[in-house]
Amino acid sequence: MTVHKKLMQARVKLQSMTLKKSGFNSFSQYKYFELGDFLPQCQEIFNELGLCGWISFNRDCATMQIVDTDDGTVIVITTPTADAPLKGTHPIQQVGAIQTYQRRYLWMAAMEIVEHDAIDSSPSVDESKKPVPPKVMKGTTPAGTDLGPWAWKITASPNDDVVAWVKIVTEVASLSLSAALVEADVVAIFRVNKAIIDQLKLQDESAYELVMAEFKVARQKFKEPQ
Repeated sequence: MTVHKKLMQARVKLQSMTLKKSGFNSFSQYKYFELGDFLPQCQEIFNELGLCGWISFNRDCATMQIVDTDDGTVIVITTPTADAPLKGTHPIQQVGAIQTYQRRYLWMAAMEIVEHDAIDSSPSVDESKKPVPPKVMKGTTPAGTDLGPWAWKITASPNDDVVAWVKIVTEVASLSLSAALVEADVVAIFRVNKAIIDQLKLQDESAYELVMAEFKVARQKFKEPQ
């Protein structure tokens, strides 16, 4: 049996199992898989079929090798890496956090684990009525960057000045939400800027909580009878 056929069988076996999602996104109200929710099952299946998952890291990417323990053939999966500076932690703790995320994504790719799709769950909006988003604060828009009408274009880095960066993010979030005309706008603002919001949580959890509270208030406003 080839390594590809074994991997396909492993995916089918995993799909027949009942997996419980322990992660929860409080804003968009959906659950997601943590690494521990599926890794033990994956390891059991791999061992049964004669497969071994081996993950390694370097500065640019994380690599997963799926090795057939019978004949030594290999499937290789890679994913780019990124910095994740955690406020109040040692560098080695930051490395550990990055590696945990990378392991989760690699196993999910290998086993074709499907999660909630934030784009499909977003309410549709009439393009003809789509509002023009607010201008971003001076000094935060990089030239040639266009990630969508609601994207926060911030050139400042938390590595340079955390306090200033947090202030910019919180103010831009408030400006964007104040311009939202429908619930779909609020969802879109959160979705396209999720990477920045996640970074805010790492740098200043109290500021993150305030921003998330603003999102909830803005979304609730459109749910209430007018």
